[in-house]
Amino acid sequence: MRLRRGAAIAVVAGGGAVTTMLVGLVTNAVSAQSRWPSWLGWLQEHPWLSFVVLGAVTAGLTAVLAALDDRRPPGRSPEPTGRPDDVSGPPGAALVLRSLPRDTTAFTNRTAELESLVRSVHAAQETGEVLPVHVIDGMPGVGKTTFAVHAGHVLAERFPDGQLFVNLNGHTTGRRPVQATEALASLLAAAGVPTQQIPVGDDVSAITEARAAMWRSRLSGKKALLILDNAASYRQLEPLLPGGSECLVLVTSRKRLAAHEEVVLPVQALPPDHAVDLFVRLSGRPTDALDRDVLKELARLCGYLPLGVSLLAARLRHHPTWSAEDLRERLVAARHRLGELRAGDRAIAATFDLSYRDLAPEQQRFFRGLGFYPGTELDVYVGAALGDVLVAVAREQLDALYDAHLIDEHPGSRYRLHDLLRDYARGLADEGDSMDHVQAVQRVCTYYLAALAVANEHIVRSGAGVPPPPDDAAQVETPVMESRTDALSWLETERPNVLACIRQANGLSLYDLVIRLAAAMGPFLRQAGPWDQAVGLHRTAAEAAQQTGDQRALAGALAELGVVRRFMSAYPEATEALNEAVRQYDAVGDRRGKADALNQAGIVWYLTADNDASARAQTEALALYREVGHRLGQANALADLGMVRRQTSDFDAAVEAQSEALSIYRELGDRYGEGNSLRDLGVVHCLMGEYERAMQRHREAFDLYAELDDRVHQAYALNELGVVRRLTGDLDGAREAHTQALEYYIELGERFGRANSIRHLGVLDRLSGDAATAIRVLEEALQAYRDLGIRGGEAAALGELGAARSVRGERDGAVEAFGRSLEILRELGDRSGEAEVLNHWGELLRTSGEAAAARGHFEQALGLARAIRCPLEEARALEGIGRCVWVTDGSGDAVETLRQSAVVYRRLGLDATADDIEQLLVTQAG
Repeated sequence: MRLRRGAAIAVVAGGGAVTTMLVGLVTNAVSAQSRWPSWLGWLQEHPWLSFVVLGAVTAGLTAVLAALDDRRPPGRSPEPTGRPDDVSGPPGAALVLRSLPRDTTAFTNRTAELESLVRSVHAAQETGEVLPVHVIDGMPGVGKTTFAVHAGHVLAERFPDGQLFVNLNGHTTGRRPVQATEALASLLAAAGVPTQQIPVGDDVSAITEARAAMWRSRLSGKKALLILDNAASYRQLEPLLPGGSECLVLVTSRKRLAAHEEVVLPVQALPPDHAVDLFVRLSGRPTDALDRDVLKELARLCGYLPLGVSLLAARLRHHPTWSAEDLRERLVAARHRLGELRAGDRAIAATFDLSYRDLAPEQQRFFRGLGFYPGTELDVYVGAALGDVLVAVAREQLDALYDAHLIDEHPGSRYRLHDLLRDYARGLADEGDSMDHVQAVQRVCTYYLAALAVANEHIVRSGAGVPPPPDDAAQVETPVMESRTDALSWLETERPNVLACIRQANGLSLYDLVIRLAAAMGPFLRQAGPWDQAVGLHRTAAEAAQQTGDQRALAGALAELGVVRRFMSAYPEATEALNEAVRQYDAVGDRRGKADALNQAGIVWYLTADNDASARAQTEALALYREVGHRLGQANALADLGMVRRQTSDFDAAVEAQSEALSIYRELGDRYGEGNSLRDLGVVHCLMGEYERAMQRHREAFDLYAELDDRVHQAYALNELGVVRRLTGDLDGAREAHTQALEYYIELGERFGRANSIRHLGVLDRLSGDAATAIRVLEEALQAYRDLGIRGGEAAALGELGAARSVRGERDGAVEAFGRSLEILRELGDRSGEAEVLNHWGELLRTSGEAAAARGHFEQALGLARAIRCPLEEARALEGIGRCVWVTDGSGDAVETLRQSAVVYRRLGLDATADDIEQLLVTQAG
């Protein structure tokens, strides 16, 4: 690689020099400038020949560079690691089984291969060496997956930390290979990583690396077994390899995947005697009732492949009157019908053909329909949609195909075709009407729309907008989902299949189905992520809407895209998408949709502290919701407006808005909204010094979130409880609450809440006398806020960092932090935060002997605190002024101011602080 780059650089440099010289010659010739020496003078006298030479040099340079670029190391693919060329369009997802598929009776006498694998694993474990990757390769139908699964069952007890099975779709007809980043997201989720914690973003290579690092970290020190089935290339699977030395990875592939750290286990066709033994066992016939010579011929005719042997044996078992010779004659006839195929293909296809022709006509039609399925696995409901039959009939058909060894059964009554059988079914289906494919995809997509409508009833808040079911949903049979848990389980299982259907529908230009399926998947992907998958899906929906000219659908896709971008903390992209959604909704006169988009845009502006824009958006959204009579929308806009008013220290307006929102939420029975309004009211009451009421609100909110099993919002309530406890002097209780909140945030991958918890714990470190730890912790919180673009959090962290540095005597660093904090707070209009920082800065100046300057800061804080009715900062400012006056003018002039501060502290319930001030006054009077 380095040599090739060096050669390229040399060629470019040399070519550039020659080109420059020739251009100079021509220019001189034209302009009659000075003569060039020697043979160059001849070129100068013939400028047109110089042009010809210049062109030749340019063409030669291009050819050389192209040749250098084409020289790649052997065995390396030209596509980038993160994503191959065919990644445009809807996103995909990997199907991950959290346990091994069941072992099969078709496994037969792979003693040598199995002993080799077991011996390799035992040797590595006994010596403590790193377990190598074991690659099981071989031709299609030879039994690679069967061998891997059987070996996995044999070795499972040696890997007690879990067994995972992943189908990478490397050679699956109609499916693109699973991308590494998609497989990693599914593996991390299967390993218990909350989806919100899985790295997301637009840089596929960077995200793949980040997910791979998390995957390696997750399995570090674990003994787990991972089967990567149907791999297309080493590049596809390399990021999926665990970092732990005690994990076993089994890879199956039709290709030879060469890498120095692998152990390759080639699986060949069965030896003739083993193939015959497998046939006898599966046929259900006594050995002495079968002509072994005929059985050897049957095994030879199907290439000694386990898949073919299994199908032939099943045929004989299902026809008790047939002899082995009858079966051989039928197989020979089938091979003649498939004479145009290559010998290897003909051997296995003949067994398929024989099994297919043995089916009843309605079973044949059903089997052909399976070839159109875009997904990986299916259940009876999908089968019913594909076959255009009732679910009961589909169950009978699937059972019949399973008995005929034409499909495999996976746990949970789910079925899957072997890739070769999928090819065969698709080939049969393609012989029919070309519209059959389109109609089958339409039926499956319609089924998924109906089932998603059922699932969304359990996961979407009451009153929130959800995509309606299809018009003919009443005729579509869907699974029973009785709870949110049932719905989420079904959604996670079907995620890769729904995404595959969306991709297929997009390829067939069924844009309306793409739009509707993306919208129906939106609520689940909002909650479950990974959010980059949701971004890809909603982008596809937006492109589909543009294809059809459906502005309302375009607006909906953009609105969903904006919401997911907000979750990813990609605020500029979120704002852009939501603003465009507002414009599109406005163009079609959809007031409800416009209000939804404005509400979401207002939330983004609140998070980025553009308070004026946020207030305007929420006010306009509220008016539109009132016009259309949408009560939940009104409550949401009021609640979000209350948060803006609180952020700008307009506490009375905040209480008014949140109280009205709370009333509507309770009217609608929306427990989630009720909890949010209670929590924000608690924050406002805390700022107003009403600590008992604040504590009550936060406890009520926490209890509601606990009922809803919403750990993210439980953590938010815990943080707010911790703040109230700290302000009322319960430092131990505060630390307990913030620590528990932090644990929740880390578990759930919620970065903003995590930063808040860290900041609060840093404040407690300072108050507990550990300023050094406080500085370290607060600097971590500050960086987190900056990474997220949360300016309000940045200002708060800077203010507290300044206070901690003051305690440590780091005056310059403290002043710098205070100054930057005030700058941000004034831009945001956060007068409460500004008063708090001014009080901190005043205290630094007072303890540094600059009483006059300190008094100025305290007086500014006092004016702000009284203007917004923030009693805690009022009391702190009064105390600071009193102590400064004590130094500059004597204790007599300071007494009244200090008494006023004690009164306010007492009213807040901060008796210990009030007692300290009164003791000071008593001492002075004495």
